[in-house]
Amino acid sequence: MKKLLFRADDLGYSEGVNYGIEKSVKAGLIRSVGVMMNMPATEHGIALLQESDIAFGQHTNICIGRPLSDPKTIPSLVDESGQFKSSKVYRQAQEDFVVFDEALIEINAQYQQFLSYFQRKPDYFEGHAIASATFFKALEHFAATHGLTYSGLPAGAEPNALKADAFIFVNQTKVYLTMESMNPAYNPYATFSQLVENLHDDGVHMMIFHPGYLDAFLLENSSLVVPRTQEVVFLTDPKIATYLKEEKIECIDYRAF
Repeated sequence: MKKLLFRADDLGYSEGVNYGIEKSVKAGLIRSVGVMMNMPATEHGIALLQESDIAFGQHTNICIGRPLSDPKTIPSLVDESGQFKSSKVYRQAQEDFVVFDEALIEINAQYQQFLSYFQRKPDYFEGHAIASATFFKALEHFAATHGLTYSGLPAGAEPNALKADAFIFVNQTKVYLTMESMNPAYNPYATFSQLVENLHDDGVHMMIFHPGYLDAFLLENSSLVVPRTQEVVFLTDPKIATYLKEEKIECIDYRAF
């Protein structure tokens, strides 16, 4: 039986995002959710889903909001006001300015926050997409030293420009990655149709989503807006669940790894 994993990132980004993820989870297709640990809406999002039988991951974030560690200890990651440097700063940088040891400090602070909220290790461990190889190296190192299931990116890959048949290994499982939400002509139905027509037998296919509803905070801070609402529609469409059942495609979560 072919296997598919639907993942939702950004729980905690804003209350609107949280409500979109909640609806997607309760419709049944999303069973893996990445939590941003440093955001004002983090507790709100966790409260919405705390009774759900899903995999919760640490969606480590260093490009929006305030860090959980002392800004003075991570100068390469913050601006003059102590806020994280934005994703725009990362995109425009001529070189990777992230200091490895400073990234580890903030990664650990967010990990400790996850442990505090959930009283257990995350079911998987990954990072909010930014243009910094050093950040992802630090994530991988931290996961390895703490016995965590790391879900990274292919070597040298741009997070928002994955090639066809891009894959990683999560533990010992080959996982093909699909994330097209930043594409100008993005349509989740079309992306899904193309994916299921080209399923491989040698691994799991993962489609990464950012479902959510729009609110003022999201509109003021994110470049990914309308596609979030389109993904909620897709992920709550009963025809998708019916199709997967008819085609005998098994939906799994990170706990299967």
